[in-house]
Amino acid sequence: MLQDSVDNSGTRFTPLVVLELATDTKEEAIAWLLSRIRDQQQNGGAGLLVEQLGPGVAAQEKENPNIFLVGATRQRLLSGAEEVGLFKEFNDGSMRGFTCANKHNFTEFKGDGDGFLSMAECQYIIKHELDTLRAKDETHVPGHSQAKLYPGKSIIRRLQSKGILIQMFPLHEQEELKRLSFSWYKKVKLSLQPLDGIRHYYGEGQALYFGFLEYFTFALVPMALIGVPYYLFDWEDYDKYVVFAVFNLVWCTVILELWKRFSASLAYSWGTLSRKKAFEEPRPGFHGVLGFNPVTGREEPIYPNTKRQLRVYLVSLPFVLLCLYLSLYVMMIYFQMEGWALSVHDEDPTFWTGILLFIPSIIYAVVIEIMNLIYRYAAEFLTEWENHRLESSYQNHLVLKVLVFNFFNCFASLFYIAFVMQDMVLLRQSLATLLITSQILNQFMEAFLPYWLQRRRNKKMIRKVQKRRTLEDKELPLAEQVRLETDMSTYLGTFDDYLELFLLFGYVSLFSCVYPLAAVLVVLNNITEVYSDAFKMCRVFKRPFSDPAANIGVWQLAFEAMSVIAVVTNCALIGMSPQVKAYFPESETQLILWTVAIEHGLLAFKFILTFLIPDVPKHIQIKLARLEFESLEALKKKKMLEASELSKVVQ
Repeated sequence: MLQDSVDNSGTRFTPLVVLELATDTKEEAIAWLLSRIRDQQQNGGAGLLVEQLGPGVAAQEKENPNIFLVGATRQRLLSGAEEVGLFKEFNDGSMRGFTCANKHNFTEFKGDGDGFLSMAECQYIIKHELDTLRAKDETHVPGHSQAKLYPGKSIIRRLQSKGILIQMFPLHEQEELKRLSFSWYKKVKLSLQPLDGIRHYYGEGQALYFGFLEYFTFALVPMALIGVPYYLFDWEDYDKYVVFAVFNLVWCTVILELWKRFSASLAYSWGTLSRKKAFEEPRPGFHGVLGFNPVTGREEPIYPNTKRQLRVYLVSLPFVLLCLYLSLYVMMIYFQMEGWALSVHDEDPTFWTGILLFIPSIIYAVVIEIMNLIYRYAAEFLTEWENHRLESSYQNHLVLKVLVFNFFNCFASLFYIAFVMQDMVLLRQSLATLLITSQILNQFMEAFLPYWLQRRRNKKMIRKVQKRRTLEDKELPLAEQVRLETDMSTYLGTFDDYLELFLLFGYVSLFSCVYPLAAVLVVLNNITEVYSDAFKMCRVFKRPFSDPAANIGVWQLAFEAMSVIAVVTNCALIGMSPQVKAYFPESETQLILWTVAIEHGLLAFKFILTFLIPDVPKHIQIKLARLEFESLEALKKKKMLEASELSKVVQ
């Protein structure tokens, strides 16, 4: 359990969220911010409890004194749960929006509500209250004239954009984290991940990612089981990849449709499927001329959409096209290296020249990863410069830029080998080398490197504390735990994790018919990914704020787009096989027409299948419809009651 802290009013509270201000923050700014956080809501405050973190047992001069712990009373958290529209299980088994008036009708509400809200939900509520803390009549942050304010401006967002607020993060709860770690990654077991436990501790967005990773791994098992005997018995017979390609076509459509149903079931049981989406506020980095927002009725920066579109189409788009050209140029250098290695091997075939054949592919795979990394930073800079008002718009533009480049960079060489060179032996070799090399690099970057860095940080902190006193079972005091977590790496979200799965899905669905072991390699990668990601979440990163997601968002569209490309690719591979060409010995035009016709037919079948398989299971549709009906009936009764009371007053 987290040790309690005491607010200046004498109220004991459990610290849930940490605020770290810059060391040069003025005293009047700190006093003003704390008073606004503590003020009651009717006075424009957040109504929360806050206390300054005391010095640690090994206090040093260079430690930042401006670290504050934020919490709230149980009643304040319950009213906050109603404000954010939290859904909980009702007595009749349905999921309903929580209200304080009906709190005793919710299944898990016992006594005074202790334990009703998970710690992740409490931290999300506090973040929401801090984010919606708005300036009243202040023109700037006291003591910081450059940090301009105006009525209705989010105080926290202004402090973040001006560098006064360095970071805001939720605290880990060590006992709960130990239990989750043990059931999640500390014991090697053949069982499912504790998705409800992950959701309880980290929130729905994180749990959905791990749910998708697990689902994707299980979905690959049939393909892996078919791929192993195919690899063992038909390895040199490329004519027979037609059967595997047909299986690919059906597989990539069905698994995505079934995932939508599975994720809808998870989201409903977690109360996010029917939850109203919160009104989006402008991003902290958004800037413009102060104007009037007709929706909120508040003053806020206004940036002309025309300017943004000019930046997108006249700067960002040409930059992306230039990067694609550079990627193409690097690919041609790779083919020259491949040709050189092949000529050396043909002149004098030995064991070492046989090894040399794989070197160009390995170098190219490493270069691809480096280019993806550099491009990612450039894409983030450009998307930030485009000055998007909303976080969702920023994310959509960033995802589009990164996906287009990564897809082209990773798969262009495979498309060239398959459809221009039409060399299935080289395609198999290149696919295997790219897949294996990228997996080894990702495991190093994602697991070993963060683990080593975090061990260094932990040892440094523990040594520092042990100078003053002996630690029993390494349980750090609150001040030291907070300072340790302050130095931990910040979790940047599931973007990179989904991107990695997207590329793996591409390798499997596009070309695995010529390298059937691709699915086996991806299954093994995903199993290690579960353990390495779980370890990072529990030991390497700061705890992220809960994200009340109902699905995997824009990534669902990305995977579906990849499955459409997979249909076209596999149909083309089938059309190129000698097996199929034998049916059209005289006319190549006829073969192309038949291939295109079958591809169109399969695409039509794919889209029909998406309509035939409902995204939300029937029993959940009925529950949602019943809840909507009851809400409308309650609204009618309320209006009738108000009308009857009004008529009594008139009489």
